[in-house]
Amino acid sequence: MDSAPSPWPILRFLSETTPVHKTLNRLPHWQQNAAAYFLTFRLHDSIPSDILREWREERDLWLLDHPQPWSPETETEYHRHFSAAMDRYLDQGHGACLLREPANAGIVVQALQHFDHSRYLLHAWVIMPNHVHLLFSLGEAVAIESVVASWKRFTAIQIHGRNHTSGAFWQKDYFDRMIRGWDHFMNVARYIRRNPDKAKLAPGTFTLHLAPWVERLLG
Repeated sequence: MDSAPSPWPILRFLSETTPVHKTLNRLPHWQQNAAAYFLTFRLHDSIPSDILREWREERDLWLLDHPQPWSPETETEYHRHFSAAMDRYLDQGHGACLLREPANAGIVVQALQHFDHSRYLLHAWVIMPNHVHLLFSLGEAVAIESVVASWKRFTAIQIHGRNHTSGAFWQKDYFDRMIRGWDHFMNVARYIRRNPDKAKLAPGTFTLHLAPWVERLLG
């Protein structure tokens, strides 16, 4: 760990004894106060419409057969089947991939870092050409939807202004998963670090950041 004192507590993972706040927008979201999360949000054109429609139809049928509340095993099955499939689609590089341009990615970096160590604590993140992955902890009584909405709102306005464009920029929803423990935390950190190589991205087409203590743990 870093030697400098920190106001942040030890990482909080998903607790089976703490109430879970469940919401359902286009996707299911589970929240606990000040928990650690793996989160993905993506550009509006990052998935071809036919693939997205097929994915949603399959997911909606699965949700009908698996009503909430879910057991940990059922939640794991959901993410293995649907979140993993979406990640594979994203890594294929569909759409205009506006975040490949360093100036646009820099606007996203600015948004992510603005409330770091106040509303949330960033552990690792990568800005891919058409999506963003983050591993982070929320601050006390901070709602994940308000944080994501502020990132999307600021970056959409700034990038549209820079490029003289308009219209939908980000997909409306996002994918999030509470971190269950240290093994899960480290697996997500490894995934984030490896994602550019897995997608065969050239240097300069992505932006990767690991907190120093996370980088040391990964080796």
